[in-house]
Amino acid sequence: MELGIGIGWRPEIAAEVESLSGIDWVEAVAENLCADHLPDSLVRLRERGVTVVPHGVALGLGGADRPDPDRLAGLAARAELLGAPLVTEHIAFVRAGGPLTASPKLEAGHLLPVPRTWDALDVLCENVRIAQDSLPVPLALENIAALITWPGEELTEGQFLAELVERTGVRLLIDVANLHTNHVNLGQDPAKALDELPVEAIAYVHVAGGVEKNGVWHDTHAHPVSEPVLEVLAELRSRVDPPGVLLERDDAFPPGAELAGELDAIRATLRKAAPSADAGPDRTAPRKAAPTADPGPDRTAPRKAAPTADPGPDRTAPRKAAPTADPGPDRTAPRKAAPSADPGPVPAGTRDRTAVAQTALLSALVAGTPAPEGFDHRRLRVQSRALAAKRADVVAKVAPELPEILGDGYRAAFLAYAGSRPMSGGYRRDALDFAEHVLIAGGPADPVARRRLTYWWQDRSGARPPRRTTRLVRAARAVLVGK
Repeated sequence: MELGIGIGWRPEIAAEVESLSGIDWVEAVAENLCADHLPDSLVRLRERGVTVVPHGVALGLGGADRPDPDRLAGLAARAELLGAPLVTEHIAFVRAGGPLTASPKLEAGHLLPVPRTWDALDVLCENVRIAQDSLPVPLALENIAALITWPGEELTEGQFLAELVERTGVRLLIDVANLHTNHVNLGQDPAKALDELPVEAIAYVHVAGGVEKNGVWHDTHAHPVSEPVLEVLAELRSRVDPPGVLLERDDAFPPGAELAGELDAIRATLRKAAPSADAGPDRTAPRKAAPTADPGPDRTAPRKAAPTADPGPDRTAPRKAAPTADPGPDRTAPRKAAPSADPGPVPAGTRDRTAVAQTALLSALVAGTPAPEGFDHRRLRVQSRALAAKRADVVAKVAPELPEILGDGYRAAFLAYAGSRPMSGGYRRDALDFAEHVLIAGGPADPVARRRLTYWWQDRSGARPPRRTTRLVRAARAVLVGK
């Protein structure tokens, strides 16, 4: 499956994306698309033969719970609507709590790393198989950027990804910006990770910008792609010719000419890093034809059997291509729980242990409970602030009236609210809860702003949207009080 050079489609830059030359494909955030119709811009791109890949952010396949059937159905519907050759998600957990821990459900609002342990791998693999059986096209999973690392990890990132691919057959979406982020923040060597992971399983590659603050790299997707990230891309290209490479930008969108310049830099990096003897297709040139009709393995048919009677390579023997000088965890020692010929369901105790660990961490990050043992407390504070800032930014996008009503006081008020109110639903629910919190606390001080916030909350907090007459009355009342 050849994709070529692409860019992340976002509504804010839809016109710019359509006007860019040499774009073979785009990626759209699945949760931002309706399941039954597409934005006009994506319709036009598809009519031109541009492939569109849905990129999910909310499944939480690394979480202790099994994937939510409704979320899987929504992702499947978007894949079919787009005629996509594959769908992608993340190796992360995004929520915790609930029945497994008999505690309130908590939402992170962002991607958090799973521990690289055999227990977490078992849970992830079963969740991936469930997702694969529910999706009409192949699934690829992305490595994420991290500010924190789990204590007691048993595998390196490359080893973890290799095991995941071997057990499930899932493909990989390798984000070279995230490899750079983990190099700066966690001291992990991108070259070693690339040496250890199965590069032949790569479906495509992400490239994105970030910024370093106080020795911590923040994967913002709001800054230009830096030279160190392009160097990691070159490392990857020296090992394999990826089927696709995509530029991500999620905020602080530049003019189209700057996006074109970043795409040119990506193309130039790929050309320079290509081994001289590599006679493969030139992926830096625009594709002459859209991807073929063959989408890869048919995920709509029942899976024949998850690993066959042949359990595959002997995991107790040294790997044929061993890691470099630092071998990481001892792979030659017998594993605590090697996968059987038919893995069957993950034992309840494994999911329970994963649930307790993830809930303790997320509670510390979003609810201020004590930090679990073994974590770097300073980094947990950095991660906690990053999650709260992310919440504030997303709520401002889904409910732009709130920063307009509250003015310069919006961000400080939201961060104060987020410090004591973990997110338990989606961002729209979070916006309503925040507005209610401000009103109960007697804010905002300006009476006109308070009336506007009150009407905004009333219009959206009922079980049903207000009828047209009610909306007209409230609009007229808002005009009378000076909006």
